[in-house]
Amino acid sequence: MTLLSSAPGGASVTRKTPSAPAAPPRRKQGGVILAVPALVWYLVFMVGPLVAIFVIAALHWPGMLQPVSFAGLQNVRTVLDDPVFMDAVANTAVQLVVALPLMIVGAYMLGYYVAQRPPGHRVLRYLLFIPGLISTPAKAMVFYAVLSPDGLFNGALDKVGMGSLADAWLASPSTALACLIVLDVWSGIGFTAVLFAARLGSVPDEIGEAAQLDGAGHWRAMWRIHFPVIRDFVGVVTMLQFLWTLFGSAQNVLLLTQGGPGSSSTTLSFLVYQKAFIAADLGYSQTVGVFLFLVGLAGLLTIRRVFRQNY
Repeated sequence: MTLLSSAPGGASVTRKTPSAPAAPPRRKQGGVILAVPALVWYLVFMVGPLVAIFVIAALHWPGMLQPVSFAGLQNVRTVLDDPVFMDAVANTAVQLVVALPLMIVGAYMLGYYVAQRPPGHRVLRYLLFIPGLISTPAKAMVFYAVLSPDGLFNGALDKVGMGSLADAWLASPSTALACLIVLDVWSGIGFTAVLFAARLGSVPDEIGEAAQLDGAGHWRAMWRIHFPVIRDFVGVVTMLQFLWTLFGSAQNVLLLTQGGPGSSSTTLSFLVYQKAFIAADLGYSQTVGVFLFLVGLAGLLTIRRVFRQNY
């Protein structure tokens, strides 16, 4: 602090007084202690089950109450020699290659349309969100009512004079998996479109206005202007849908086709359930679970690399 005082003769003298010492920065205390419950929760309920998958995959365990013995790599050889496992790999690959692009591309286009705020866009948001509010058993029952031999779809074909095309869609080896893919797309496209619309709504309006001044139409603005801006968000949504399709398809298979006819609609996630709870072969089941985990990890890394920002 600086003080001015008068000296004899009228001259002013500047005197500096010592300033108060600065308060030391407050140290954050207790941060580690507060993180301990979350860390314990993560280790017990996240890391623990993951380690258990790899441990059980190396065991011969023919049921929950049966004696356990070490199997080593025998489960891996059994799985790789099983034609049902190969069918499940092929079905899962087809499901991902077909359902994921259809869902993401279709949802992005729907989300872009909603983000333009057309007439009735608020009602459209609610309509798109409805499939996400319906429980999985209810959605399965709707699809069963539509695709059963006496269902609505065959009835509609008969009404328009195309009854010869009617089929038992869920019980046919050539169409069972396709029906499950249609269910996956229908279930996820509306919810994903709402997410895209929310993200596109946060893009500054000046970007779209500048594109219109440059003569860009909606198609070009959608893919050349807005898509690069939200590219990282598209990657996040693609990861979520990839995981849901990869790990969550078992419930639709269980409710509609039971993996059949034969193994024509068996997926990897359903095979894990089938071997664990129906065939009571826990070692086989968790060996497939390890393979499923590795596929999921590789898929996430690939999606992250494809959709990372280029600027």
